[in-house]
Amino acid sequence: MLPTTDRLSIIVPFYNEEENVAELLREIRQACPAAEIIAVDDGSTDGTLAKLRTEPGIEVVALAYNCGQSAALYAGLHHSTGELCVMLDGDGQNDPADIPALVAALAGADVACGYRLHRQDTWNRRIASRFANKIRRAFLHDGIRDTGCSLKAMRREHVRFLVPFNGMHRFLPALLKNAGLTIVEVPVNHRPRLRGVSKYTIGGRALRGLRDLTGVSWLLTRQLRLPPGVLPVRKA
Repeated sequence: MLPTTDRLSIIVPFYNEEENVAELLREIRQACPAAEIIAVDDGSTDGTLAKLRTEPGIEVVALAYNCGQSAALYAGLHHSTGELCVMLDGDGQNDPADIPALVAALAGADVACGYRLHRQDTWNRRIASRFANKIRRAFLHDGIRDTGCSLKAMRREHVRFLVPFNGMHRFLPALLKNAGLTIVEVPVNHRPRLRGVSKYTIGGRALRGLRDLTGVSWLLTRQLRLPPGVLPVRKA
């Protein structure tokens, strides 16, 4: 039972994850049986979309081509109808059993970010992630220990503070904190991939991350800050 009366939307981007679809969606339903599930197929070239369309009780958003994780999340958020939104990866490394804890944390904050305990990645990925987090905190001062953890929860009304760009998903806490929102961190489980292989390489992610970090550093100094209540909240 989720510790809230607010309606919940769960957004899951998938890219070539046909082997993980059924098991992950089963776990999400088990953890949050009343939640709206929005599965975004990010232009998969395998059978992911076909698998998603056989799953009952979910909304499928199909992107015509591979747009990237940020675009898939952004599309899913804008298709959501719940007051609360949770985001997690489609590879099964985020544990849906942690969702209620993140939702509960929203009782005292605007955004809840998971941070991964006992990471189940290779040693080189763990070292690269630790280094990237230190560099990011030094530049952006967002205070978040693990921005790479995709498991996050927020109120849907705050989606308006997100600036859509490729790589946005890695900087959600910085963008939202800069908009004046309060953020808490919640320890979450981290699992080995259910099946399949990662779509990211360490070198490619590092180069994009450094480039994006420069742009986001500039953006945070130029982001609009309006008083609370000025912008209307989209109704379901």
